[in-house]
Formats: sequence, C-alpha cells, structure tokens
Amino acid sequence: MRIVGTGTRILNFIVDTLVVFAIAYAVYKIRQWYVFYYGVKFINFGYVFFAALFVYYFLLESFSGRTVGKLLSYSKVVTTQGKKAGIVKIFIRSLIRLTIVDMFFIPFLGKPLHDYVSKTEVVEI
Repeated sequence: MRIVGTGTRILNFIVDTLVVFAIAYAVYKIRQWYVFYYGVKFINFGYVFFAALFVYYFLLESFSGRTVGKLLSYSKVVTTQGKKAGIVKIFIRSLIRLTIVDMFFIPFLGKPLHDYVSKTEVVEI
C-alpha cells in the first residue's frame, strides 16, 4: 500500500473541483429556469455547489472508492488497513470536506482533516 503524495492530491482536487463545478452550474441553471417560469424558491449557487460536492464524493467513493480525479491519477480511497472504506467512513469523509479548514491540516497532520477523522488513506493502485 503506497500512499499518494501531495502533488497527486492537488491534481485530484483540481480535477474533481472542476467536475463538481460543472455539475453544480448545470443544476443551478436548470433550477434558475424553474425559478423564473414557475416561481420556485431561489437557492444561492453556493448551496448548490456544496450539495453537489457532498453528493459527488459520497456516491463515487462509496461505490468504487474513486472519483474522476482519482481515476486519472490511478489512486483510490482505502481504510488505514488497506481495505475498502465503508459507507460510514465515506459519509464522514464527504461531510468534513465541506469545512473550509479541511486542507489547512496537511502541514500538521501530514494529510487533510477528512482523511484523519475518517481514518482513510488515498493510495496508488
């Protein structure tokens, strides 16, 4: 089990953020159509983005342990013992990603907060 480096994690973050942004923007624009024509309640783009972020990571990592960024970098999420991460660990991991301070723990813990709290690792495959 070889843990990926910071560069791979940054690549994963950039690719996944672009994918999530595209999904969130499409959902937001479709919803804006309903707001305009049917008077549905307006929702700020930030809420749509963070909802898309949570759902994206939760669904993809739950089923395969890999997101689009991880597919491109040949990596996946596993437990600290090297086994497939369970649904509870993925839920915690996805929930903690929503905090803005998640990435600032890398210098102190050697990994982001979502890996530390959920007891998961990103490894090469």
